[in-house]
Amino acid sequence: MSDDAQVTFLTQDAYDRLANELEHLSTTGREEIAKRIEIAREEGDLKENGGYHAAKDEQGKQEARIRTLQALLKNAKVGEAPESTGVVESGTVVTAIIAGGEEKFLLGNREIAADSELDVYSEASPLGAAILGLKEGDSGSYTTPNGKQIAVEIVKVETYSGQ
Repeated sequence: MSDDAQVTFLTQDAYDRLANELEHLSTTGREEIAKRIEIAREEGDLKENGGYHAAKDEQGKQEARIRTLQALLKNAKVGEAPESTGVVESGTVVTAIIAGGEEKFLLGNREIAADSELDVYSEASPLGAAILGLKEGDSGSYTTPNGKQIAVEIVKVETYSGQ
C-alpha cells in the first residue's frame, strides 16, 4: 500500500481485536499452516495431493489477510467515534434515503462494526465519497459501477455507539 493510503477510523476495541488477530496469524497461524504443508508434502506426489494444494491456498489467503491487517493498523486513527455534529464523516451512523428507500448504515471500515447489525459503507465507496461532508437535509447523488445515477438525501447523522 502506498504512503498516501487512506486513514481509517477504528474504535479501540476494533483496533485491539485486529491487532490480536494479526499477532495470531503472524505467529501461531503461520506455524500451523507450515506444519500442514509439510505433512501433506510428505504424502508424496504433489501434483495430485489435494491436502497440499488446499494448505497452500489457505496459506495464500492467510498471508493476504496479514498484509491487509498490517496496512489497516498502520493507517488507523484509533479513538472514540466522532461526536456527531450533523455532518457525515467517517465513524458516523447515517440514515439516508437512497433511491427512494431509507437505509441506516455506518460510514467507515467494516472492521469497526464486526459485532454490529449495521451495514457498513467505506468512505472510498461511490456512496461514501458522495455523502462525505454532507449535512442532515442535504441531497446529492452518486454513480454506480454500471453508470446509473442514484439520488441520496441525508436524513440523520448520529454518533456510532458500537451497536
